[in-house]
Amino acid sequence: MKKVLLTMAALVAGLTLLGCEENTTEYVYIDYVPAVPQGVYSITGDEAVYLFWLPVRESDLAGYRVYRSVNDDEYFYIGSAAGTDYVDRNVINGNTYYYAVTAVDDEGNESDLSYETVFDTPRPEGFGLNLADFNLYPGISGYDFSTYTVLPYDHVNADIYIEYNQYDEVFYINVTNTLTDIQDMGYTSNFDEIGYSPLDGWSVVGWSEVILGHTYIIWTKDNNYAKLRVTAVNAPYSVRFDWAYQTDTGNPELARPQHEEGFLKRTINLGIIK
Repeated sequence: MKKVLLTMAALVAGLTLLGCEENTTEYVYIDYVPAVPQGVYSITGDEAVYLFWLPVRESDLAGYRVYRSVNDDEYFYIGSAAGTDYVDRNVINGNTYYYAVTAVDDEGNESDLSYETVFDTPRPEGFGLNLADFNLYPGISGYDFSTYTVLPYDHVNADIYIEYNQYDEVFYINVTNTLTDIQDMGYTSNFDEIGYSPLDGWSVVGWSEVILGHTYIIWTKDNNYAKLRVTAVNAPYSVRFDWAYQTDTGNPELARPQHEEGFLKRTINLGIIK
């Protein structure tokens, strides 16, 4: 709410006879709609979408309201937040959801929906996956992303397996067939730093050296995308990973949504909300 100064000049009774006029100053309160939240983005989780945005600087701000759509058309209210974050846990892995946020003041005035096009496709993830050198422990060296299962390196359903080369004294991640690709995305400071699979740059040899802190993208034979981040190396026995797997076939999203070309420029009509 903002205070606006209005000056009013009016003639009082007998103004003509007295030859004077009285100026009166009146303060009128005009209640403005809050500013639209900006900087909205999401981080993909396992059966969860984590939303974040920049704070709206209003003296009478009461909080925020979060909306969701399944087609970037009709947005429905799903919850409120006092701060600048919200977790949507009423989602299904592999389904894509669109989000928008509004600001609300103490009088119940609500802003337009946030302008960013924010979408997210939650996917399964896991932490502390241990895979062993196939030379020493062949039965626990392979992994099937689609069933989240540790398998023998030569199992028909295995997507990758781990190998320790005693001459190089390093581990390698090997793909198990010519329809599966791998790419080393380099060092990452956290699990969610790599959000999308690249379009190219895949290994031409079908393997990649294991390096602590590196994240690797796997493109499986079934046209699904996965990622691994190395969290521990126990040479010559095993490697520990965090992993994520996108169950939506052909969808390269693994952590964050990409913003389209109209990022921060497209207006959504609040009137279509039901």
